[in-house]
Amino acid sequence: MEDVRPIRSGWYNAFRPWSLHGAVVPVLIGGAVAYHEGYMNWWIFPLILLGGCLLQSAANLLNTYGDFVKGIDTMDTLGSRSRSPELVTGVLKPRSVLFVGLACLGITALCGIVFIWYIGWGVLVFGLFGLAGAGLYTVGISYKYHAMGLISVFFMMGILMPLGTYYVLSGSISYEVLLMSLPNAFLITAVLSGNETRDYFDDKEAGVGTLSSHLSHKGSLRLYLALNGIAFPILLALLLFQTIPWACGLAFIALIDLYLLDKNARGASEDERKSRLLVPLSFRLNWHFGLLLVAGYLIGQYLITGVI
Repeated sequence: MEDVRPIRSGWYNAFRPWSLHGAVVPVLIGGAVAYHEGYMNWWIFPLILLGGCLLQSAANLLNTYGDFVKGIDTMDTLGSRSRSPELVTGVLKPRSVLFVGLACLGITALCGIVFIWYIGWGVLVFGLFGLAGAGLYTVGISYKYHAMGLISVFFMMGILMPLGTYYVLSGSISYEVLLMSLPNAFLITAVLSGNETRDYFDDKEAGVGTLSSHLSHKGSLRLYLALNGIAFPILLALLLFQTIPWACGLAFIALIDLYLLDKNARGASEDERKSRLLVPLSFRLNWHFGLLLVAGYLIGQYLITGVI
């Protein structure tokens, strides 16, 4: 099985662009439904996608900054837990990372002004939640350290981001978007669960109060597996109740990723290499499931319907 790629410390690593599935997939879900219902605007939608990616980037940068200034990331933890060592090693300056993270939030806010002009003040609710979720993860109230990280990711990115995308394009809320978002919301949350489980012992030693750290290590692994696995029964239920097109069943192809993830996780307690793979395998499952889900939705609404 593959291993985690070596870290090349710098701005690219600090931004962690491989984590953008957390923004791209929810925006695509909301956008696909809006497109099918005739609400797509091809210059507003790229701005929504940009705003979502900037929020994810801001969260990544400010998390790096917050963990460093609070003494969570140190030279002692560099080899075992830190996948963003830029501040610990001095490659980047804390003020620079903080400034760029805040700049990402600022540009997102400017996009929000365009959305308000386009669709109205109702979008402000989604915008404020998004900015707070990205900006306060390890800075300010630092809700990550109060066992709220997984809950926040589920609602902020998994639910509100696709609903917000649809709202910006249509000016309304869609129950179809809400239900279609559920399996992906669990998978996005599972990525952070893998992160917390990978860092479990270092977080316990540093007194970081993540939700996973309040469980046993085996309990944290079980939570990780449950969050990844539950997406598929939810998808099946949505298909059986005809909430989404049958072609969305393409996402079941990602069961291959789930099998590899499950096999890896069951040995992660004893194998450090397998523990490091918890996050990238969850990344891959989320990407594949999300893209197949959206592709299946569009195929079901257009190609299959057109043939029938």
